[in-house]
Amino acid sequence: MAGLKLLVVSTPMGPLGQGLGGGVELTLEAVLESLHRRGHALSLVVASGSQLPGTPLQQSWLEPGVPQPSWQHQPRQAPIEIPADGLLPRFWQRALAEQQQFDAVLNLGYDWLPLWLTPQFQTPLCHLVSMGSVGEAMDQVIAATAQQFPAQLAFHTASQAADFHLSASPTLLANGFDFSRYSFNPDPQPCLGWVGRIAPEKGLEDAAQVAAAKQWPLRVWGLKENAAYAAAVEASVPAGTIEWRGFLPTEQLQRELGQCAVMLNTPKWNEAFGNVVVEAMACGVPVVAYRRGGPAELIEDGLTGFVAPPDQPEALLQQLPAALALDRLAIRRQAERRFGLEAFGARLEAWINQAVATA
Repeated sequence: MAGLKLLVVSTPMGPLGQGLGGGVELTLEAVLESLHRRGHALSLVVASGSQLPGTPLQQSWLEPGVPQPSWQHQPRQAPIEIPADGLLPRFWQRALAEQQQFDAVLNLGYDWLPLWLTPQFQTPLCHLVSMGSVGEAMDQVIAATAQQFPAQLAFHTASQAADFHLSASPTLLANGFDFSRYSFNPDPQPCLGWVGRIAPEKGLEDAAQVAAAKQWPLRVWGLKENAAYAAAVEASVPAGTIEWRGFLPTEQLQRELGQCAVMLNTPKWNEAFGNVVVEAMACGVPVVAYRRGGPAELIEDGLTGFVAPPDQPEALLQQLPAALALDRLAIRRQAERRFGLEAFGARLEAWINQAVATA
């Protein structure tokens, strides 16, 4: 089944282009571009003030409203929260109103409301779940949706899907990247890299310890979501260890990231995928990461990087010499085979076709 008309609903955490949506922003770009290349007609619901992706769109609805708080920063027993005049209900009012002109609706936000609304849609509503288990209310609605509409749920990795009580084997899509946007760099500088939101669950302090022990600078890219945490990490290592580079668009990030000899990935929680791991590989940069969550599934030990026991910075440090010896061109080629847009688009299309066929 080709040539579907698809409505994609963005993350309601704020306008695209500011880093508020985290890795979902990059996923959105990959979803749109990979499906466009496969001949599907795409429309988008997104927050006002967004920098729209370059993929051609049939229609786009830019909705005003208050950003939705992230489940990631709520207690596990937190109640469902929707701000007054929130983006979340505006997005789904729009999707409900426009659904009849589409073959399927694709939700990229990790939120209770769209999952709960799934039975109310006449058009198949598909959910690409972007995080692991972070709250009991989300766990329950994901399990209920999986029970009633198993073909309309998909996950990035097996470790992410294992967080939930699912009634059938999960659909796993990984993620996709336009490798033409990433320049291969065969000549790294003596520095380490780290990319992500600057928040405690990302474990930046462990990467800082590794850099301090190696006596190399640690270049850090990402939104300072928690300024007090960032200051505490910087104070925990010798002055000059951390070089703050800020949140950058992909084109600039990849140029700077490619200069790193190794990228460190230090999650303190079950990361669903780990976009930055593949972005580093796309530049030829080996990755040394904790054996936790999605990143551990992305790294092929001894080929594209190495994994180490969680929460042990000294174990990361011990892997650096072997990582520095890896073939950077082989890293890029292997990553493109697994995570290029063509492979991702084929997986996406197969999932959406199955959801439409069984609805």
